[in-house]
Parts: sequence; structure tokens; C-alpha cells
Amino acid sequence: MAVYRYDGPVMEFDKCISNRWQGETTASSEKKARSNLAYQFKKWAKRTADSRITLPGKLTIMEA
Repeated sequence: MAVYRYDGPVMEFDKCISNRWQGETTASSEKKARSNLAYQFKKWAKRTADSRITLPGKLTIMEA
């Protein structure tokens, strides 16, 4: 599994709610990593589970 890092903006629907947020997760694919990071942001920002959070920036991949 790879370690994925994110450092960039966070969007809720089409509105930027954070100019820069950083997170890190271990996942088997980039899709799963984005899902994990969006979940982490929701917990950190106290958003509900049905909030549509997207991470438009690039992920940095580091082999574990």
C-alpha cells in the first residue's frame, strides 16, 4: 500500500471552504485515498456525512 498526502484546497459542492488543508492516509488506490482524505476533512471540520467534499488538488504518493 502507498501513503498519499494532500496539501491543497477543499471544495464543498462548488464553493471553496478551505484554501489549504493537509492530510495523509494509506490506501490501495488514489480513489480510495481521496475518499479517506475527504472523510478526514469532514471529521476535522465537523461536517455531516452527507456533505459533498472534493479535493481538487494533486495527491503526492509515497511508497510505504
